[in-house]
Amino acid sequence: MKFLKKMACAAAVAMSMGAAQAAPVLNDWVFNPTGDGYESGQVINEYLDVNGNAFINLTPTGDTSFTFTEHAVFNISQADSNGVLFPLAYPGGNISAVFEATGTGNFSGAFTFSGGTIRMYQNPVNGQYGSANGIYGANLGNLIASFDVLAGGGGLVDASGSPTTNGQVSVFARAEAGALAPGYFFLDGGEDLSGSAVLAFAFTNANTVGDPTDRLVDEVACEYAGFGGPGCDGTAYENAPGDYFFLSTNGQFKLNEVEGGEVPEPGSLALFGIAMLGAGIAVRRRAGKA
Repeated sequence: MKFLKKMACAAAVAMSMGAAQAAPVLNDWVFNPTGDGYESGQVINEYLDVNGNAFINLTPTGDTSFTFTEHAVFNISQADSNGVLFPLAYPGGNISAVFEATGTGNFSGAFTFSGGTIRMYQNPVNGQYGSANGIYGANLGNLIASFDVLAGGGGLVDASGSPTTNGQVSVFARAEAGALAPGYFFLDGGEDLSGSAVLAFAFTNANTVGDPTDRLVDEVACEYAGFGGPGCDGTAYENAPGDYFFLSTNGQFKLNEVEGGEVPEPGSLALFGIAMLGAGIAVRRRAGKA
């Protein structure tokens, strides 16, 4: 209870401070998974659901520190956990993404991102995510959004450098005006966000994948990450804690229009992440008592 109160207090302070420097996430915006415009789009209360897998490669830089690269694939099949699946409600509206980033961290401490990219796709062909087409089927079809990962975010890791069990990982990114394709993303009044600079906030829960499939290893580690070790050199793959490993991830992807084109200071983004973490913990605790 004391921990929850502390987190709730930190979240409240962080949110109030962050609100003074950065607008909150968008609510009741509109997303059209097939790019057919505002009128036939789906109202998004707050977030797009994301789930996928990531391959992490660590390089120790001292007794307790490391650098890392991450390559990940994601499927985005619904919003607000509402069960209205995009491919069913919008035939041909298969949304996926690829993610690559670098960063630094400390074993039994925290890690942060240094930079990277998020590229989101709309694939008119059903059932290709998870296939050997493209990169695990995640980069097929029409490129509908490109985001640059901002310095910051991250999460906590254990002694091997793996995110703590079900640990929350945050990613902050920005899309410049024109980096969103027209016809997909809209404000609630119908304004197409393709002409605006947009911030993205991704919050995912990460867990180590004990036995990734051969296809996941082939597509994400060997092809996407360019890994040349076990699984890619003719020998069997097995996670090597402290060196390289796979994660499964699921979470939320949120947007915010950048006011005046200015990116909030890294400090305010970090405060926003703390606030979201505190809110998430509170929700999980309440759900556990229900």
